[in-house]
Amino acid sequence: MNFQKIKLKNGITVLFEKRDLPLVCYSISNLFGGSYETSEVKGVAHLFEHLLFTGTKTRTHEDISGEIEKKGGVLNAFTAQDVTTYFFKLPSEHINAGIDIIHDILKNPIFDKEKLEKEKKVVLEEIKIFHDDPERRVYEILESALYEKPFGEGIIGSAETVNALSREKIIGIFNKNYAPENFIVTIVGNADFKKIGDRLEKEFKPLNKGYAHIPIKHKNQRIVEKREGIDQAQLVVGMHVSTEDKKQKALEVLNAYLAGGMSSKLFLEIREKYGLAYTIRGRIEREKNYSYYSIYVGTTKEALEKVESMIIQGLKEIEKMTEKELQESKQRLIGIRRISSEESLNVMNNLIFEEVSTGKAEDYYKYDNKINAVKLSEVKLIARELIKEYSVAIVCPK
Repeated sequence: MNFQKIKLKNGITVLFEKRDLPLVCYSISNLFGGSYETSEVKGVAHLFEHLLFTGTKTRTHEDISGEIEKKGGVLNAFTAQDVTTYFFKLPSEHINAGIDIIHDILKNPIFDKEKLEKEKKVVLEEIKIFHDDPERRVYEILESALYEKPFGEGIIGSAETVNALSREKIIGIFNKNYAPENFIVTIVGNADFKKIGDRLEKEFKPLNKGYAHIPIKHKNQRIVEKREGIDQAQLVVGMHVSTEDKKQKALEVLNAYLAGGMSSKLFLEIREKYGLAYTIRGRIEREKNYSYYSIYVGTTKEALEKVESMIIQGLKEIEKMTEKELQESKQRLIGIRRISSEESLNVMNNLIFEEVSTGKAEDYYKYDNKINAVKLSEVKLIARELIKEYSVAIVCPK
């Protein structure tokens, strides 16, 4: 794979996977996300994601979106716990037009007061969407069951914290935390790596800013939220996991075997054998400063206790996993990664999070070897560690 990585003089880390297709994905990620916020400003990192598209000194919101979309491209952003990313995907002949936009919104946001108030209303509607969707809501509750505040309060914030963010406060936090030395630029596609690097050094001067990470404190708790007007119960069981890469790879193998598809053990047990659920899904969340594993099931209120015990029993029965099943799980993971890598946006995101979590984006290309190196004993060990303590989040009918 044609991959390059460089640290520019202004502190920007640039990741580049060269592809011959006439398309390019380009992103700038700033190392400031939900985990860097106090309770009082929860949601500000996510609000930046909205506000930077509302206008600059020379462009309106319509200009920003229109200059990308009229060329057949996609412009978007996302906020995670450790990073906020702004990106586009375009036909490669229009890359400079896309770079113009991304650089402009990061260098010249005006945070117009009227637009700010309107965007707050948009975010408040987004908060309602998350809250009103039981499946999304149960994952929010799980994080608050796994972590002490402010980490467990959610990336998007609350109506109270978002409404309380003044323009002055927002500008102050932005100026303190957005700087080239906090940038990761990721390019996947047909582009000139040297020209982009030269442009980044010319247009972004180092500001010598750091950012203060708030310590993350673990806990384990059971939280049940009962609601009117819903018929299905949402259950998620979650466990803290080491961020150590070797354990993360063992966990991926464990999840593929236990809750990673229609042939996984829990799917076959909970859905196919007993008909207690439509969806069973395992998920690994990992960034630089935290990681947890969760297993989700949508079931009936009456079956909650049984399903929870089946999940824990499934983890205990990893002890019965065979070498043949280990190899099948590895093969599944490697195949999924290869299929996923066809989409350049997937590769862009994986490179970003590999760099954020480990500082070694290049390890993305060592995935097959790392998965193949996982031993059966390592998978069984991590299963034993997981069931020592766990958290439970439930959203169910009253």
